[in-house]
Amino acid sequence: MESIFCPWDAPSYFIFSANIPQILYYALIPGMAIGLFFGIFVFIRDERSLSSKILLFMAASYFVWGVFSLVLFATNDGATVMLWWSFTIGVEVLIYVASLYLTYVFFNQNDITFRKKLAIIFPLIPLVILLPTKYNLTGVNMADCTAIEGPVALYFSYALEIFYSVWIIIISIRNYRIAQEKAIKSKTMLFTVGIVLFLLTFASGNIIGSFTSDWVVSQYGYFGMPLFIGFLVYLIVKYRAFNIKLLGAQALVVALVILIGSQFFFIQNNTNKILTGITLILSVIFGWILIASVKKEVKRKEELQRISDSLAVANQRLKELDNTKTEFISIASHQLRTPLTAIKGYLSLLLEGSYGAIPVEITDVLEKLNVVNRNLIQLVEDLLNVSRIDAGRIQYSYEPTRVETLVADKADMFMPLAHEKGIALSLRLPSKTLPEFMLDAAKIREAVSNLIDNALKYTEKGSVVVSVESVGNNDAVRIIVADTGIGFSEEDGRTLFGKFVRTKETSKVYVTGTGLGLYVGKSFVEAHGGRMWAESDGVGKGSRFMIELPLVNPKALAGSAKPRLIEE
Repeated sequence: MESIFCPWDAPSYFIFSANIPQILYYALIPGMAIGLFFGIFVFIRDERSLSSKILLFMAASYFVWGVFSLVLFATNDGATVMLWWSFTIGVEVLIYVASLYLTYVFFNQNDITFRKKLAIIFPLIPLVILLPTKYNLTGVNMADCTAIEGPVALYFSYALEIFYSVWIIIISIRNYRIAQEKAIKSKTMLFTVGIVLFLLTFASGNIIGSFTSDWVVSQYGYFGMPLFIGFLVYLIVKYRAFNIKLLGAQALVVALVILIGSQFFFIQNNTNKILTGITLILSVIFGWILIASVKKEVKRKEELQRISDSLAVANQRLKELDNTKTEFISIASHQLRTPLTAIKGYLSLLLEGSYGAIPVEITDVLEKLNVVNRNLIQLVEDLLNVSRIDAGRIQYSYEPTRVETLVADKADMFMPLAHEKGIALSLRLPSKTLPEFMLDAAKIREAVSNLIDNALKYTEKGSVVVSVESVGNNDAVRIIVADTGIGFSEEDGRTLFGKFVRTKETSKVYVTGTGLGLYVGKSFVEAHGGRMWAESDGVGKGSRFMIELPLVNPKALAGSAKPRLIEE
């Protein structure tokens, strides 16, 4: 084709011309630069990913299309317009094809089938064939050096763009509907909005130019690419899209540098160029510092997260080991209880004379064996209770119970032991009869027994006072076991009711304790909706252990017998 020149000077360096509108530097060039930089960045970070390759191809196609557009605005050669305008139409539709392909791969995380690829490419064949014909471009308008578009450029190419855009929307809606997790739905929505905004603004700008010949106004449609990149950056920062990690600070600094650098394309005043250059340099320096500090902080958080995950795994393993230990204790305790109970029975028969008269010296030995065996039975019972409590398998049977009678019976049982040790054991009951309480009498009896037993064990001389008091208007009852024994420090008081916990003072006085009695007793009391606690003025100053039980037991089964007042 013979060259025909439009009425303005030829461009310098192929794309620089006074004929280029200023809006192009704001709308097209920053989008080209940001898109290409982002595509390269994602590809470098995840070069094996198919989606990153498609994104790079899409961004490169848009960059090439932008260069072609700059040439068309700058040139005054009619033959150049015809050649590059045809290329521009082909590359433009190719961007929509790449967008559709990217959508499929982004959502499915896999390549599409060969049949789908054929379905996407097949509509392009007529366009490729007709691009160099008069059905695409019929000539050049020499007034503004723009091509006169034929039916292929005006209708078929735009129909393809709309077709691919609708296809993308349909895919997105389908993926949004089938997504189960909220995060996946959000990712789908953000990607869809970003890519559809980009394609629709891109197409609308070109359609405006083709049908109105106002190619300056059409440049406003090219703001879609920066918007799309913004959505992708958010997807990467928030959801690690494309299998990469990108800091928001990185994206912000890069976008700022590109936008400031793009000012050099249209600044004419030297002073403004110097100020813009200084601003650009400062932005790069401080941006680098910002990114470095944010990276350091992110690295620290990731390290903390790794430690947290490791601790979570270790904690889970400890729970499994604890469950295994509890199960073992339960099995072992069951196996031990049977022979110990048998020994207890035979010792009782021997001491009662069922097998004939026994010499005094042997009776003394049997008494000692009986005490040791009784202690072993209590240990086994405590271990069984602990395993049941930890496993949540302990059963409670609530029934109306006179607390005064329960406590008095336990105190009477310990009178011989107190007399033997020379300790004054006294009982104080309320003057008025208390209501019956809904209790598992055996469990509360065991808790009270443990407190009285401990008080006698750890009191070398002095007294032990067991009291029962009404709390409020008979709303609760309090059982107090006060002694003049070894007491405990404030520090020991904080851990006194822990499992297998013994204070230093108790270990000195009574070596064979297990540290389970208080733990079991507290668990029993709390299962009744009550509480158990201890007070002491210090080591060597005695202690007070208290149980408080509510009249209305929130743990009792609905429909149980209601508490009633027993008349004296």
